Amino acid sequence: MLRAAHKTGLVIFPAFDWAISPTHPEREERLLYTQDQIFEEGLLDIQGIVEFKPTLAALEDVQRVHFCVPDERSVLTESHLISAGGAMTIAKAVMEHQIDRGFALVRPPGHHAMRVVHGARGFCNINIEAIMIEHLRAVYGVDRIAIVDTDCHHGDGTQDIYWHDPDTLFISIHQDGRTLYPGSGFHHELGGPTAMGTTINVPLPPRTSEEGFLRAMEKIVLPILEAFQPELIVNSAGQDNHYTDPITNMNFSAHGYATLTSMLRPHIAVLEGGYSIEGALPYVNVGIILAMAGLDYSKVKEPDYDPQRIRQPEETNAYIDRMAEELLGYWRRCPEFIAKNRATKEFAQRERTIYYDTDNILENQKERLRVCPVCSGVLSIDSLTDRGYHIYAVHIPRKACSDCVSLGYEWFDAVNGRSYDGVYLQDRTTNRYVMQKA
Repeated sequence: MLRAAHKTGLVIFPAFDWAISPTHPEREERLLYTQDQIFEEGLLDIQGIVEFKPTLAALEDVQRVHFCVPDERSVLTESHLISAGGAMTIAKAVMEHQIDRGFALVRPPGHHAMRVVHGARGFCNINIEAIMIEHLRAVYGVDRIAIVDTDCHHGDGTQDIYWHDPDTLFISIHQDGRTLYPGSGFHHELGGPTAMGTTINVPLPPRTSEEGFLRAMEKIVLPILEAFQPELIVNSAGQDNHYTDPITNMNFSAHGYATLTSMLRPHIAVLEGGYSIEGALPYVNVGIILAMAGLDYSKVKEPDYDPQRIRQPEETNAYIDRMAEELLGYWRRCPEFIAKNRATKEFAQRERTIYYDTDNILENQKERLRVCPVCSGVLSIDSLTDRGYHIYAVHIPRKACSDCVSLGYEWFDAVNGRSYDGVYLQDRTTNRYVMQKA
């Protein structure tokens, strides 16, 4: 009987009762074809590949990560809690050594959901990977975690949540933001003033194929992962880099995804995007599962696979080599940049406009960070939308020093609540969450 080299767990949750619309590309068929392929290939008959049923994430799991406006129930459904709960189920099984690795094949996706949530953007309401990771930290005490996002779209929500966290390495490999939603993820985006170097973006030109993706993995992703030394590696496994995907412009293949997975060796993979329902997802998912289990994936090929037809442009490798040299040059100097920030700044501010394309909401956000000489710094956010919601939120990070904890409570207590629709406090040192409505 075929036996997996690495005991691998699967959670499959198609979310039959949730869709943006019946004809929207993000719909339940994304997983139904994959589910059929898993049964047809007999993957669950292989010794060492086991299926788990998803649990339900609690609202307190969401509150470790997000400020939902006006509250959690207004911006999510039970399907979102099961999707996050499915990722948590796999993570729990890994932490308790029931399995070596696991893949949460769940929807709705989550990697475009930022810390503040007024609605859905990029088909995402809450960030399922971040909810899983902060659950692991709260329950199992895991500290250093790496997230490698291989969706074709920049994982701007996950980047936003971990922008100021030096213990979470976030790497996103995606189609160049000049040519695809959400228009961000450039290689100069390296993290906040006290966490520079723990956000890494690898924007690839349209039509990059397996050759280019694996080159970027070898030259950029793996050396940075090796230097960071994470306790856990999480793969945000978006599959819309595939050459048949209807809403992107890349030339990746199922075999390429499987090879990338074998190079990355993630403990946990969580499904993100991918909208070629019949042509890509069943093959890509089977390839990833076999690679995670340490089984032969060389026969995984799409019926129309033709490497000559999807060859990348000749200049792509040279582009990746130049980017690798420049990006690694910046990254090596990040400790120097952090020291300079701490020596020269007391506070740092950034102002952004965020568009929620799914729900058509425009948000203006003003963020203020204490550039702390000891910890990553307490953070406040003033957020106003064109729907009229105006909130103020304070985030005290998990390893905040006593001065930052005191300052966070000082900001929260001093704010004039009558000027806002809601005032929020997220204290990760004690897992305390407070929301006060006007």
